[in-house]
Amino acid sequence: MKRLRLRLTNKLRIWIGIVLLFVVGAVPFLTPMQTYLSIPNEIVTFNNQSQIEVPYLGKSVKIDPSKSVKALDSSVFYAEEPGDSQLVYEVAGFPIKKVNLSVLDDMKVIPGGQSIGVQLHTLGVLVVGHHLVNGQEGTLSPGEDADIQVGDVILEIEGKPIKKMKEVKPFVKKAGEKEGKLNVTIKRGKETIETKLKPVLDTKVNDYKIGLYIRDSAAGIGTMTFYEPKSKKYGALGHVISDMDTKKPIEIHEGTIVRSSVTSIEKGNNGVPGEKQAKFSITENKIGSITKNSPFGIFGKLNDPISNGKSDEPLPIALSHEVKEGPAKILTVVEDEKVEEFDIEIVSTVPQKFPATKGMVIQMTDEKLLNQTGGIVQGMSGSPIIQNGKIIGAVTHVFVNDPTSGYGVHIEWMLQDAGLNIYKNEENKAS
Repeated sequence: MKRLRLRLTNKLRIWIGIVLLFVVGAVPFLTPMQTYLSIPNEIVTFNNQSQIEVPYLGKSVKIDPSKSVKALDSSVFYAEEPGDSQLVYEVAGFPIKKVNLSVLDDMKVIPGGQSIGVQLHTLGVLVVGHHLVNGQEGTLSPGEDADIQVGDVILEIEGKPIKKMKEVKPFVKKAGEKEGKLNVTIKRGKETIETKLKPVLDTKVNDYKIGLYIRDSAAGIGTMTFYEPKSKKYGALGHVISDMDTKKPIEIHEGTIVRSSVTSIEKGNNGVPGEKQAKFSITENKIGSITKNSPFGIFGKLNDPISNGKSDEPLPIALSHEVKEGPAKILTVVEDEKVEEFDIEIVSTVPQKFPATKGMVIQMTDEKLLNQTGGIVQGMSGSPIIQNGKIIGAVTHVFVNDPTSGYGVHIEWMLQDAGLNIYKNEENKAS
């Protein structure tokens, strides 16, 4: 009898355990619990912009806002001034969830879309390759023998700063005639290295050579993303400019942007990205300087305000967590200097707390644009993306196997590299 009772008790415990396990496993899938878990711990937004909407848990749950936050509805609020505040979920006066609310100063910038010509002058002279010199004792590359590598930047020769290619030759000739060696300072990544380089007389051309291919500038086209009218700071391209030979980011000494006119479009196909063909003069129609070349684009100051003729009023920006999957628009040029608006789709977007270049996947859906370009083409990088009246980012890269799609970067990281700090209130409080 006791054994029977023990068996029944054990079976009962097992069944109770199974039921409890099922209940615990099912809790996250119950609608109220799902809603509760969807409540964010923190919300960051801008002053005088969109309303703040949080999940609604029912009539029995009250949301109590701080003094600087006004309730428009049971789950819709409006921040009346910048600063930090809270929204507290309460049941019968007991708090069950706290949401920290950070309201930033309003930030508006003017969208771009203009085609621009870009010229960068490198910091020093960039080494882009080696070549052999026909010396009296055979062929050799003095630069390679001196352990000067592709991607190195020549900063100084004989203690003198080198900024242009033409400044190198006099040193080479003088050292060659004296059969001496040059003291060369190079930059490799973050390292500064000293080396000695001996010019060799090339018997074929009767001139002294060092066996290096060098470059002091780079040029190309892109698209303006935004500019801030008070500071005249701008951002463009949305990605870093790298040297075509070394594939490494160009460290700049100075740079210039100019007006550019698109003359034709080479359409993109699967496996081959398309390209804008454009003309510009680096000595005429200068519109600004370039002071920074970063993973998020090129940045500097404009000489004067510029117009795109389409949307010249300042627009608010959206932080990465405010960007939604769905329709959006871009501003870009496909003919001459005319900025046009085209439809796209935000396929996916990633809320980012730290800077990252690939924040969105976008797809071109505008039939007119697809007919003209085949999708995203080189030169379109930097085209501003606008959603719900806000600038959310810029076009950056095309998918090689699908030219209709590509990546976009969130606008907040471009603003940060432009020196427009949207989080200055929080930093001031922290300091």
